[in-house]
Amino acid sequence: MKRELILLAGTKETERALKEQLQSVFGELIHITSYACDEGIPTYFTNELIVYSSSLIEPEVQEYIDFDSCTIIKARRTVNYEYIDRIFELPPGKKILYVNDFIETAQEAVATLKRLGIDHVDYIPYSPSGGGDTKRIDIAVSPGEMASIPSSIPQKIDIGVRLIDLNTIMKIIHHFQLSERLTFDITDRYTRKIIELSQKLGAINRRAKTLNKFLNKVVDGVNDGILAFQEDGEITVFNEVLERMIGINAAHAKGKKLSRVFKNIELNRFLTSEHDEDLEYFTLRQQNVMVYRFRLEAEGVIVATFKDMEETIEMEKVRKRELQRRGYIAKYTFDSILGNSHLINDTKLIAEKLAKSELPVLIYGETGTGKELFSSAMHNDSSRKNSPYLAVNCSALPEDLLESELFGYEEGAFTGAKKGGKKGLFEQADGGTLFLDEIGDISLKLQARLLRVLQEMEIRRIGGNKNIPVDVRIIAATNKDLQDLIIEGTFREDLYHRLKVLSLQLPSLRERSEDIPLLIEHFLGMEHSKITSIDRAVLEAMKKAPWKGNIRELKNTLLYMMTVAGHNRLTLQELPRNDYNFTEIEQTNGTYSPAEITMSKSQEYINILTALVGFFENGERASREKIHSSLQQSPTPLSVQQIRTRLSELQDLGYVFIQRGRIGTEITPAGVNWLNEQKENVLISR
Repeated sequence: MKRELILLAGTKETERALKEQLQSVFGELIHITSYACDEGIPTYFTNELIVYSSSLIEPEVQEYIDFDSCTIIKARRTVNYEYIDRIFELPPGKKILYVNDFIETAQEAVATLKRLGIDHVDYIPYSPSGGGDTKRIDIAVSPGEMASIPSSIPQKIDIGVRLIDLNTIMKIIHHFQLSERLTFDITDRYTRKIIELSQKLGAINRRAKTLNKFLNKVVDGVNDGILAFQEDGEITVFNEVLERMIGINAAHAKGKKLSRVFKNIELNRFLTSEHDEDLEYFTLRQQNVMVYRFRLEAEGVIVATFKDMEETIEMEKVRKRELQRRGYIAKYTFDSILGNSHLINDTKLIAEKLAKSELPVLIYGETGTGKELFSSAMHNDSSRKNSPYLAVNCSALPEDLLESELFGYEEGAFTGAKKGGKKGLFEQADGGTLFLDEIGDISLKLQARLLRVLQEMEIRRIGGNKNIPVDVRIIAATNKDLQDLIIEGTFREDLYHRLKVLSLQLPSLRERSEDIPLLIEHFLGMEHSKITSIDRAVLEAMKKAPWKGNIRELKNTLLYMMTVAGHNRLTLQELPRNDYNFTEIEQTNGTYSPAEITMSKSQEYINILTALVGFFENGERASREKIHSSLQQSPTPLSVQQIRTRLSELQDLGYVFIQRGRIGTEITPAGVNWLNEQKENVLISR
């Protein structure tokens, strides 16, 4: 008996998929010839078994069939098991557009899916001719008819051409009256396909379980409490950290409604807020917690993280130390700026007022006057003190390198550009302060780019095509006269006025020479120097020097003298030779102790030591309170805390010995000798 089957399908894709299925089921038992209506039917059929892919193609093919001699089987179709996992991955409850070439086949397919129990989503049948509701739908599935999916749907999923079901296979077997053995072979092949599908789904399920276990371990391993719940309030994630914070068992919480688990009304109101993103503080079980919530719109899930505030504060300290190590944090405050002169105190007072503003600042000052010190202090005294602080010396880098440092670049912007590109200093300093030192040295090209940043508060990376908004306060500094540069045509006047909204003039060291003793004392302390005294002549020479390099030059000179000194005293012999600062030196006598460089401190030491001598001669103990009382009528009255500090300094110098208990503080022989020297000689210029 001839075993031949004619398969007629609507489209070429359906014809190819169904022919492949029938051949895999029947093998060589049945010869299969197939045609697609889209490509035309080339012959007239008589005495054939004809299988329609769908009853809908009948009007298109009936003129090619002798219905008196042919047997017609209209195939029933079912879901393609090769792609069924794509359907199971769809989020439960989601509205899904089911798209086919005819609305009837779309409706039929949806009915089949529901009959098979694949009903975890809400299917909306759709065809280009029959229409269907596509509003507020963002996912569409189709059995191979991808071109029919509306362009407005962002996510399109191909679930494969629907296959012929087992009932239709049995009709074909019955038509050819195949033997029982052959029938078993055919049904076994079909069943084997179903088993392969089951194995595939089982493997997917095992992978999902493994992944779920892994994700649970990850979620439980973080330091924060993690909560996730559906829009209807059902809790899906509740990690171990949250379990400890709230005091509720995670297994008890999962699967329950939010209101049944959390009894804090304010917390519940916050978690179910309609805002997509929010942050708020709560006290839970005597623990201060910061709760951050956000919405995953596509998944219909709300996620909240619970942070222990004490841990957060410690992490912030660590972060600040790391940023400071990398140069992202301002290291100095106004207390770091040393000096008692009226000039430096007035400058600091103005700078403190400028720090409170968000406007750009231009700092003028000679080399070495502390421009970066003031910039750093102003950042730390501003509302941006907890945000990044970055500094760049504009004269230290070539133009191209400075441009990439400031504005960053995209991947492939130039030869050697890092993979993934790089953020520039403007992006890194977002929310904080950027200090541009030696601003007078940048090129006109960079001046134009910097002007745009100040005008628009946005940058564009090198090689980039989009503008990136930034929130950065600019503090610029220069030792040049920018107005002279404007006249010369090397500095833009519009940029000058953008930068000089606020300005600060730093005094030179020549203008505040009375601060030199205090600065020397500070530098000696920083270097843990062995120097214990400085000749008065050396101090006078330093106070008269022009110091064109200002404080930086003073420090370098002092470091040189400390290095070449062969003893613990600095004399004129240690001054740098052939130095313009010391061409004329008045020779004088006397020594000067680093701890006594400032006149007021020296007098305080003298008065304290004099009081100690008096107590010793009268056989009285010398407590801080008694010293405090004895100095009340002196020119330098001190508080008890100030006396504590001065006694500690005197002990470091070896002039006093502080004892515990009733004995109190005693003056040492070295202290007596020093006191006598002070009374015999006036060593500090008044």
